Amino acid sequence: MAHSGGTRIGVYPGTFDPITLGHADIIRRGAKLVDKLIIGVTTNLSKNPMFTPDERMAMVEREVAALGIDNVEVVGFNALLMRFAAKQGATVIVRGLRAVTDFEYEFQMTGMNRQLNAGIETVFLMAEVGLQPIASKMVKEIAQFGGDIAPFVSPAVRDDVVARVAQTGRLGDY
Repeated sequence: MAHSGGTRIGVYPGTFDPITLGHADIIRRGAKLVDKLIIGVTTNLSKNPMFTPDERMAMVEREVAALGIDNVEVVGFNALLMRFAAKQGATVIVRGLRAVTDFEYEFQMTGMNRQLNAGIETVFLMAEVGLQPIASKMVKEIAQFGGDIAPFVSPAVRDDVVARVAQTGRLGDY
């Protein structure tokens, strides 16, 4: 397969609201599969994000810097994934899988994406066993009910989430 300048570019898209240890694991491993991994931080307002796109971009950039991986770039986007990936020169989409329920959604998504651009492959990485249950949505929910999210996110992200929950208010203690 020919690549421009011989560089294999991958895109790992997501909302990253917030970025979790599971995301970091996929970034670390995905970066080994390509010459350059672009973390595509999507706005996706339908997910009712806790953090603004700019805050999420900054958070992901900080976490990537902490991983010390030099072939990773963070780029924000609000477009069709396959258009964004093509614009970046990507030949690979990297996706993380946690469970069978993820697979059903991802399977459908991959089929649609192949219809849009058959020149871009989707590669799935299984989350590390200990990280499989982690989902940003659950992390936010646990934090909003005053639970400890330390096992699921970096200390810096934990501080960001706790500060945001303190700003916006907890949901209760039942």
